[in-house]
Amino acid sequence: MKNDDLRICFIGDSYVNGTSDPQYLGWTGRVSVAARQKGYNLTSYNLGVRRETSSDILKRWGQEVALRFPSSCKPFVVFSFGANDTTREGDHLRVPKMRSVDNTRTMLLAAQQRYATIMVGPPPGADAEQNLRTRRLSHLFAEVAENEGVPFLDVFDQLAEDAVWMSEVTGGDGAHPSAAGYARLAALVDAWPAWWFR
Repeated sequence: MKNDDLRICFIGDSYVNGTSDPQYLGWTGRVSVAARQKGYNLTSYNLGVRRETSSDILKRWGQEVALRFPSSCKPFVVFSFGANDTTREGDHLRVPKMRSVDNTRTMLLAAQQRYATIMVGPPPGADAEQNLRTRRLSHLFAEVAENEGVPFLDVFDQLAEDAVWMSEVTGGDGAHPSAAGYARLAALVDAWPAWWFR
């Protein structure tokens, strides 16, 4: 596989984008660099958009991915989102919990029919109340992914207990880490048995 035309799309929100990383790599850039260093001929596309919810991503992901996957390549898709869904705006969540679950199921069902597909769960921020909602949503995403046969990496608890991640999030904008925090998330993905480029 290493010499094939391997193409991967990372689809999601600001964590996928790598917001607040002064090196502009985030976790997706770091796992892509690691794959290349292992000898994989990987073309990586970062399709992370700040503030987007699962409802926003549902509307755009299919077309964006199709544009980047010629028929000759081996296509891989990574979904990662959820924290924005659990953000409160006034007296309601940006996306109701079960709508988030339905959106996720719809995307995973469609993606796995055409591409190698995995999902990375949402990480914690500095807001304890929102973290309760995000952690619960991550568990629901894990159930959806398991039911659809899509590997799911729940990173929430590991990062919530990671001093580097939490100190950078707390010392930054309350949501995003800096370079070292993203490196910790990248290490979780790179060590995951379901990760393709090992």
